[in-house]
Amino acid sequence: MAKAAQKLVLSGSRDIPFDKLVLSQSNVRRVKAGVSIGELAEDIVRRTLLQSLNVRPILDSEGQETGQFEVPAGGRRFRALELLVKQKRLAKNAPIPCVVRATNDGVLAEEDSYAENTFREPLHPLDQFTGMQSMVDKGQDIESIAAHFNVTPAVVNQRLRLAKVSPKLHAIYAEDGMTLEQLMAFSVSDDHERQEQVWELLAHSYNRSGAYIRQKLTEDTVRVADRRVRFIGIDAYVAAGGHVLRDLFEEDDGGWLTDPALLERLVSEKLQAEGEKIGAEGWKWVATAVDLPWGVTDGMREIDGVPMSRTPEEDARLAELETEGEAIEEQWADEPHVPDEVHARIAAIEAEIGALVERPLIFDAPEMARAGAFVSIESDGSLCIERGYVRPEDEPVVEAETGDEEADTSVSDGAANGEDGGGAADPAVSNVVSINAASGGDEDEDGEILKPLPDRLVAELTAWRTLALQDALAQEPSTAFAMVLHAFVLSTFYSYSRESCLEVSLNKVSFGFAPSGLRSSTPAKAIEERHKRWADRLPDDDKELWEALLAFDGAEQAALFAHCASQALNAQQEVVPKYDNGRISKHSVERRIAHSHVLARAVGLDLIGAGWRPTVEGYFRSVTKPRILADVAEAKGSKFAEMIDHLKKGDMANEAERLLEDAGWLPEPMRTPELLDTPAAEPVAEEEAAELPAFLEDEDHPVDADNDDGEDVAAAA
Repeated sequence: MAKAAQKLVLSGSRDIPFDKLVLSQSNVRRVKAGVSIGELAEDIVRRTLLQSLNVRPILDSEGQETGQFEVPAGGRRFRALELLVKQKRLAKNAPIPCVVRATNDGVLAEEDSYAENTFREPLHPLDQFTGMQSMVDKGQDIESIAAHFNVTPAVVNQRLRLAKVSPKLHAIYAEDGMTLEQLMAFSVSDDHERQEQVWELLAHSYNRSGAYIRQKLTEDTVRVADRRVRFIGIDAYVAAGGHVLRDLFEEDDGGWLTDPALLERLVSEKLQAEGEKIGAEGWKWVATAVDLPWGVTDGMREIDGVPMSRTPEEDARLAELETEGEAIEEQWADEPHVPDEVHARIAAIEAEIGALVERPLIFDAPEMARAGAFVSIESDGSLCIERGYVRPEDEPVVEAETGDEEADTSVSDGAANGEDGGGAADPAVSNVVSINAASGGDEDEDGEILKPLPDRLVAELTAWRTLALQDALAQEPSTAFAMVLHAFVLSTFYSYSRESCLEVSLNKVSFGFAPSGLRSSTPAKAIEERHKRWADRLPDDDKELWEALLAFDGAEQAALFAHCASQALNAQQEVVPKYDNGRISKHSVERRIAHSHVLARAVGLDLIGAGWRPTVEGYFRSVTKPRILADVAEAKGSKFAEMIDHLKKGDMANEAERLLEDAGWLPEPMRTPELLDTPAAEPVAEEEAAELPAFLEDEDHPVDADNDDGEDVAAAA
């Protein structure tokens, strides 16, 4: 009969007084790692010893046990206990649980020490997440958990957030079906159903990055950095019952608002309230909008106000702030590293000085009774108030001269507008109107035909291009002069020719179709600031204008000339009506656009540098799916187009915006064609034509004020 296999006999365990233990030289751990001895000692105080020491008897020279034991495995625990004994928190003869190996054991002590640290398996991250969640569920607070495991509360919050991801995704992660980066991205949303939908979407996508997952989970939300959120304040939104998504693993600029409808209601209510406050000043009307449309003040007269004087207290405060600012600047001028609190104080001083220097305007009550104000939101969330605009229908009516002394055909301002003519508008009566921005248009059907861009979209795109071209032209005085000269020569000697995009009457160009946000674009802001600088330098009385212009030097005249000329530039590809209306025709628009390309090359037009980007609102929502795919393929390559060709229109538009954000791509109507090969003499002639005439270049020979206009022009020629 075969013998039964001998059963394994484990090493015995016993409690050994601590003063009978010594650290073995066979312990292979020599380099300090992981939790410090002090932290481990504190953990033993809280939980006692969770793992026994591995010891071996120490023999004397004759091979007999001495009653002492060496510790080859468990050295860090031994040192932590030793520290507690030194701190008198543990008795020096306290019994320590030990596993005792036999003296004649064939396994080396060094092997025991090595094996104890080698075969140790750390917790799977998912077990860490769920373990901490279990502690919280049983009443442990986050700060205590962080202290017990030597991590920060932020780390605990991150692990708890990961524990709240859908259990289905947890199971996939446990089987290595997704990466930790992907799981962290899913934690941005609390909606398990949406998390699972996005995971299914990834099965058909080449892009499975964490950034893509976050983008899909937040596509129906509003960023906290949005001007509307800054306007109402995140606290007001939360107090109204709104929820904010936060990303605990990536920089999220404050997170995302999940209830756009609630946000719109709060913004509308606050704008209405702010409008009523402005209306209570005595204005006839107040118009409010998040973003005022382009040309909203066209045709209106702007009334003048007088800056309010500062009080003695305000003057004293201004001097105090300026002194403090100078002292801080002098103190830190030569320091390479300035503390954040110093920067913050400087910013606060500058903001307060600005509020004291920029004085509110005081308007005449009769003028206010027929004028109004526009209230909108700046990009930083602050309120933008533009006061003092009179609509044409609110202008005072001049009395008709009938010869009948008793007959008075004048119409009072109130009667002309359906009022009782009782004088100024009653501030208590609300006359606040909200201006709704134009929608982005209906979504096109998902056809397979690559159709031309919609006429309206082309008009909007070329409106943006026109504004940028105006701004670029205003910075090139020599080109602006040559352009106007070209138009004047055409009008004088070639009356039949209209091959110019310059409207020489110098009528300020307005846009029949303007994209949302055009007023706050970079070119629009630059033009507005430049216009204000010149307006501040020009006299109020137009009778004094001629002498004022003669006082400018050549460079100033050229710069002012370029600014005025740029206002008449029109490079918009307007929508041509089906039937000729006598105003525009397809042929005239084509010639206008062709000449705008010449001008764009002359000023080096750079729309990407000017700030235009292909966005969902500004472009992709207005085109078909085949067009989006064609644009992505052109900008990034066919592989990227294939990555999104299975998506629905909305998802595809969002992905296209992300892919093309930094691609430097422009739709065809916004591009400036390259110049074809031409004889060498032609560009030379064009460069010569772009040079400034002598009276604009030479500051030592200003225009002679005694000459009449004809003599000046002749001298310039």
